[in-house]
Amino acid sequence: MVNGRGKSDSLVVPGKPPNNAGRPAAEAGEGSGLAKGNSLERNALRTQSRGGASSALERVRQAARKDRKQRFTTLLHHVYEVDRLRTAYLALKRDAAAGVDGETWRHYGEALEDHLQDLSGRLKRGAYRAQPVRRAYIPKTDGRLRPLGVPTLEDKIVQRAMVEVLNAIYEADFLGFSYGFRAKRSPHQALDALTVGITMRKVNWVLDADLRSFFDTLDHGWLVRFIEHRVADRRVVRLIQKWLKAGVLEDGKRSASEVGTVQGGSVSPLLANVYLHYAFDLWVQRWRQRQARGDVVVVRWADDFVLGFQHRHEAERFLTELRERFARFGLGLHPEKTRLIEFGRFAEQNRRERGVGKPQTFNFLGFTHSCAKTRKGKFTVLRQTMRQRWQAKLKEVKAELWRRLHDPIPETGAYLRSVVMGHFRYYGVPMNGSALGAFHVAVVRLWRWTLQRRSQTARVPWARMSRYVARWLPSPRICHPYPLVRLGVVTQGKSRMR
Repeated sequence: MVNGRGKSDSLVVPGKPPNNAGRPAAEAGEGSGLAKGNSLERNALRTQSRGGASSALERVRQAARKDRKQRFTTLLHHVYEVDRLRTAYLALKRDAAAGVDGETWRHYGEALEDHLQDLSGRLKRGAYRAQPVRRAYIPKTDGRLRPLGVPTLEDKIVQRAMVEVLNAIYEADFLGFSYGFRAKRSPHQALDALTVGITMRKVNWVLDADLRSFFDTLDHGWLVRFIEHRVADRRVVRLIQKWLKAGVLEDGKRSASEVGTVQGGSVSPLLANVYLHYAFDLWVQRWRQRQARGDVVVVRWADDFVLGFQHRHEAERFLTELRERFARFGLGLHPEKTRLIEFGRFAEQNRRERGVGKPQTFNFLGFTHSCAKTRKGKFTVLRQTMRQRWQAKLKEVKAELWRRLHDPIPETGAYLRSVVMGHFRYYGVPMNGSALGAFHVAVVRLWRWTLQRRSQTARVPWARMSRYVARWLPSPRICHPYPLVRLGVVTQGKSRMR
């Protein structure tokens, strides 16, 4: 049910963050703000929860789609509904690491209903307090460590419930070329869109861009302003601010910052998408509609994005303006990972005529993209497993096999089967068969190597090893269709590249 409906005059990206966070976000926008004399209540949308939680959110979703300038003033009651909190709890990983309070999923579930009722009450009366996240590190493919945060269990529950509510609004706003961490969207859809865009449109130059420490430099002030474009419920905004300011606990010391959002929480991907929606997506959409004369293709996955250009001068001008745009919002492009390369159907011929060698390649979502030709001689984009990902996975498998050195063969075989199948399901794209085969061979050799180190006299003939492989390891297989086939089915003729 919709009551007290009104409109704000602008949803464009604001200019400078105001000191007063309570001021309507659209007031400081690039262009006209709220009409003089209009109150926040008159320019907002109230949502009342009646019936089931899903039907209530569906009304929010419909209202968000109907008017993209509406601001929602009553949202928190959707978050603290016990049914939604229970659903969020059941969706969490059972064996996930505990936060700073040591609470585990199973222990919390022993008195689940009492805990959820208590949590709902604290959220309702404003007594809920966000806890600092516990710092953890995971290795990256380049050898460095990626910092992650492990929230407490209750923070995970509330964040997941919040994401479900906010997604009902923001899925109506996010643009088609944004793929990361969104419902019913996958990395392979982003890869398909990029491949189809490069092959079907006039793309001669590719901008492979990467934001430098995006999650560590995201500005809280701007983020709040962006959220307030759609959310006028101050309780929801304050709840998000609590998570942002909760800080990190590492070696017994708590640290907080006015910038950045900790990776690892359920709400972080959504906040990142909201930030980049206003800082990048809307701007690039407007840029290619008003300033570009040639074709421009855009695909973004979280803070990693690739653009294709028809003209080099437009690509260079875009890159210059993009740096200025990001600097305005406290962001910066990684100088070593951001490149403009010649790429496309004419790249090989043009570079050969200039005597500068083969076209360069670029990496995106675990695949190395290069210029190639089909058997019929037509241009295509060849996607192969990134060498760094390939090596990192084998290193991980080797360490695990060494840990399982004396485990029974069936247990180790079951583990390797899951690893190999997972690898094939992700990297099994057309024309990547040679890389899949090489990975399969490398896993077999690692397994045999560890089996022969069970004792000083252990020896595993290849005949026996072949039986183990036939029993436990699936053969390399292509698991995905050609990009144009799947993209045509998913979009049904509606482009996600524009």
